[in-house]
Amino acid sequence: MNYRHDAPYPSRRSPVLARNVVTTSQPLATQAGLSMLHRGGNAVDAILATAITLTVVEPTGNGLGSDAFCILWDGKELHGLNASGKSPKGWTPERFAGRKAMDERGWESVTVPGAVSAWVALSERFGKLDFPTLFEPAIRYAEEGFLVSPIIGTLWRLGGDLLGHQPGFADHFLPGGKAPAPGAVFKSAALARTLRLIAETEGEAFYRGELAERIAAWAKKHDAALDEDDLAAHEPYWCGTIHQGFRDVQLHEIPPNGQGISALMALGMLEHAGIDRYEVDSADALHLQIEAMKLAFRDLKAYVADPGHMRDVTAKDLLSADYLASRAKLIDPRRATDFKAGAPKAGGTVYLSAGDESGMMVSYIQSNYSGFGSGVVVPETGISLQNRGSGFSLTPGHPNEVGPAKRPFHTIIPGFLMKGGEPLMSFGVMGGPIQPQGHVQMTLRTQLWDQDPQTSADAPRWRVMEGLDVAIEAAAGDDVLNELAARGHKVTRETADATSFGFGGAQLVHKVEGGYAAGSDPRKDGQAAGF
Repeated sequence: MNYRHDAPYPSRRSPVLARNVVTTSQPLATQAGLSMLHRGGNAVDAILATAITLTVVEPTGNGLGSDAFCILWDGKELHGLNASGKSPKGWTPERFAGRKAMDERGWESVTVPGAVSAWVALSERFGKLDFPTLFEPAIRYAEEGFLVSPIIGTLWRLGGDLLGHQPGFADHFLPGGKAPAPGAVFKSAALARTLRLIAETEGEAFYRGELAERIAAWAKKHDAALDEDDLAAHEPYWCGTIHQGFRDVQLHEIPPNGQGISALMALGMLEHAGIDRYEVDSADALHLQIEAMKLAFRDLKAYVADPGHMRDVTAKDLLSADYLASRAKLIDPRRATDFKAGAPKAGGTVYLSAGDESGMMVSYIQSNYSGFGSGVVVPETGISLQNRGSGFSLTPGHPNEVGPAKRPFHTIIPGFLMKGGEPLMSFGVMGGPIQPQGHVQMTLRTQLWDQDPQTSADAPRWRVMEGLDVAIEAAAGDDVLNELAARGHKVTRETADATSFGFGGAQLVHKVEGGYAAGSDPRKDGQAAGF
């Protein structure tokens, strides 16, 4: 592929070109992944070592209590893994009666963690190195300490201000009563011991052993519903992928309960809307993308849930070519519209990617959801628990209505591009609702406008919100932003910084002749590296 790398955006980083690459949001994690490749491991081993290390060095976005999803090319075919956990069996709708919304923090937002099960499943099926080997960098950083990186340090302080009162948080994450500043050394003997237990038992201690007992006991102490049976019942599953074509490539996403389907819907609408007529970063191109994404999000909110509960409207219905064409016709090329959901049927996250010289490519994401997640930390373990339960709806009859042993609607999604039956790009854009929007933007930038992965990550981003509201990075330029406002968009000019995941963090690995081109988002502390 002939990339345009004229570095037109502020970061001016160059893409990393190598036969083996790893890209993550934290340099120590990237190096952990590279070390596995140097030891004879493959891309899965590299991804797992980085994912495990990130629970130590980037606790603001993930932890041992995270969920995870993965799409990988094993050299012959594409696989999709859903390792999101279910709600406790005690979470009946009646438990939450009288509330206006699900809790965003605390025990009533905690669902079963799935990330550890993802590590085990991926290692067993595709890894080359012994499972305990993958934990060595993370255990070393937990035991001996690591220097907190700048952006993560800032987010740590903000998280501490918000969550310091949650059960167990301060004891683990606020040594001496305060968050470690950027450049400070943080260590945790408890977390190191927990990692060793998980490594030695291949995850059994987490779901059916000592760690499960500790999690359940802490829940019981705070009258939470999560118990040992909930943890023991958890299993990840190989779910495959769903996909949507755009020109000569296919974007693959994990099926619901995730929001990746909205990226597919928007991309399908954009092909019908003729976005290839417009130049990159033009007001016309941005307008079409924003309108398509708004349409997709309206349907996402109305219909997407745990697939076993999507009985009236399925993923197939939402991706119907006729339906996407009909939705695209609603887009006025000159005017912003506040769309409603359609009728498709009658009647603080970390993302990482790697590719190795054998051709294996991995797109992986894990998250505690909102920064440190629920804020709940299990004493003497370093296990911080996610707040995925806040993704449930309290609307009676909604497919995503809270219920027992049910997977909540999920925001974290890995992306993967295929072309002609061969792998092309593993990528993701962590950060809540920006993720499918980022997938659309990265796909268009690399495939329609021929930008290399680093330039695509550097470029100014937009994200749609409620109604006609849209936030756009100021680097898009006053002329473009003023034109969008003239078309009826309620534009908020923003500058991405360390205090928000608003515009996400992209990591991309693109296949090129003889190897890969990798990019890492300048909005994060991350690094793309290879050899």
